[in-house]
Amino acid sequence: MAIALRKPHEIEKLREANVIVAETLNLLRENAKVGATLRNLDAMAEEFILSHGAKPSFKGLYGFPNAVCTSLNQTIIHGIPSDYSLRSGDVIGFDVGTNLDGWFGDAAITVGVGDISKEDDALIRCAEDTLYFAIETIKDGMRFKELSHKIENFITDRGYQPLKGFCGHGIGKKPHEEPEIPNYLDGNNPKQGPKIKNGMVFCLEPMITQKSRDPEILEDKWSVVSKDGLNTSHYEHTVAVINGRAEILSKTIGDMNG
Repeated sequence: MAIALRKPHEIEKLREANVIVAETLNLLRENAKVGATLRNLDAMAEEFILSHGAKPSFKGLYGFPNAVCTSLNQTIIHGIPSDYSLRSGDVIGFDVGTNLDGWFGDAAITVGVGDISKEDDALIRCAEDTLYFAIETIKDGMRFKELSHKIENFITDRGYQPLKGFCGHGIGKKPHEEPEIPNYLDGNNPKQGPKIKNGMVFCLEPMITQKSRDPEILEDKWSVVSKDGLNTSHYEHTVAVINGRAEILSKTIGDMNG
């Protein structure tokens, strides 16, 4: 399947969907406090998305039951909201998708609740820093595999590992489109495969584990953890390639590097 090249007015439609994602993530960040339940945070986010004329695109997608993926501590992605009340020291990831007039948005953050350990703070920073490194690295004509290779090296140089088997992706009129963008080099040659071009829109989402790259899916058939059983982190932005560089469509006010 060909990778779509979006026209400027289409990119603006995608930006509108992603602004709602960004604002929803800000709301979740502000309310991820001790005592808040994951189910209430999910309901708050869904109400906010609907109030802005969009739909939560994850709800019902492939059978997922909720609006927000709430991934707690060892869960890196696809966590299902529950009645769990957040505690000081928790690490919580929020992944939000929207559908606005048939155009999709998608982004994720990981935040610490109350007082978190230095180790968990460094883990979260790695995911965020990797994401912005990747965005700044992108240029027209670069191969996606080159980008994946650079992401992998950035993560491992920090002493962490990229999760295997899950990846970033194209986005547009569907929530998941071509290409797939792993956070590691798939194969041996980064000089192979499709090139990044102006007009492409895709999601980059570093998923950081501490020791093992190997994923394990829990009994709920959604929550993904690392086989090392340790805490994890995840960050994501939707970007568009404009004038040879990547521009963030899902920018949030809380982004330190934004």
